[in-house]
Amino acid sequence: MVIKNLTLHNFRNYEDETFEFAPGLNVLSGRNAQGKTNCAEAVFYLCTGTSLRIRHDRQLIRRGADGAHIAAQAQTRFGSVRLEASVFENKRELFLNGNKVARAADFVGNMNSVFFSPGELRLIQDGPDERRRFLNLSISQTSREYCTALSRYQRILDQRNNLLKGRDGGLIMETLPVWDEQLVVYAARIIRHRRAFLQMLSPLAREAHAFLTDGAEELGLEMDGTYPENEDEIAEKLLKMLASSRERDLRLGFTSVGPHRDDIRITIGGADARGYCSQGQARTAALSLKLAETDIFRTLAGEAPVLILDDVLSELDLPRRKKLLERVGDIQCILTCTHAERVLFGAACNKIRIKEGKVIR
Repeated sequence: MVIKNLTLHNFRNYEDETFEFAPGLNVLSGRNAQGKTNCAEAVFYLCTGTSLRIRHDRQLIRRGADGAHIAAQAQTRFGSVRLEASVFENKRELFLNGNKVARAADFVGNMNSVFFSPGELRLIQDGPDERRRFLNLSISQTSREYCTALSRYQRILDQRNNLLKGRDGGLIMETLPVWDEQLVVYAARIIRHRRAFLQMLSPLAREAHAFLTDGAEELGLEMDGTYPENEDEIAEKLLKMLASSRERDLRLGFTSVGPHRDDIRITIGGADARGYCSQGQARTAALSLKLAETDIFRTLAGEAPVLILDDVLSELDLPRRKKLLERVGDIQCILTCTHAERVLFGAACNKIRIKEGKVIR
């Protein structure tokens, strides 16, 4: 898959700008705070329907504007596709090939991307929320069923949590089984997809990590929690877990068990990465996960995604920088940096210089 162009209107610090991308390496260069990451963020938003940097879409709107609009034209193995998103203060509108899309699940996955930045160290060092978000964003791009199940699960979970905050304990305990029956259907589906994804991701991440470290370290991934193999059996087990935790949930005011609480256990050389790895090890482990994610997209989508590397090369030592560029040489890559000549070693690329939210031509 190749993104041909990207148009930004009142998005972040851009008033009106169009980017033309080449099939291989595209380098966005410029001083800090000029808009390089904003451009990369726009690409990722059109691929996933969300941003890794903000909580509310209205934060994407340029200061003083009423709304923002982003659009991209891409060439996929199924043909040409155009994706657009209009963001306003309290709503957004999504368009696929000129037609308004009602559900995010129908928008996500038409273009695929993998995003990596220094902030992705959170994936290794922070709490389970970051690793669940990684799973959700990645799997949703290749599985509409997962994206839909995740949305419906979250809606039911919110309703269950609101119920738990009520004051009538008797009514709550009487009503909870109704919500639980609905919740476990989508929970089991989510768990099945996550398990299948991790079974693919684990060996690919281990191989990518060995490549980046010259075999000096071994990376391990596994689900932190055990579930039966069969989806119906997973639902049955979750139903029992929810039933046994009802009194505790009532005291806490939220649902304490389910896939929204699960985690991935990441190890380096057999030791828990979260507690023991260095900054450099965490960076390499996170990058290995992203490279493995790229390989999974090749398999499941039948073509490579767009790889977005936001200010990554400056954080890597020289050998790993060269290895990374070697590894991604055959796919479209959007890379941001302050000085291209300092990190690319003469690699052929499409250079785009950005200054104060404008492309310098």
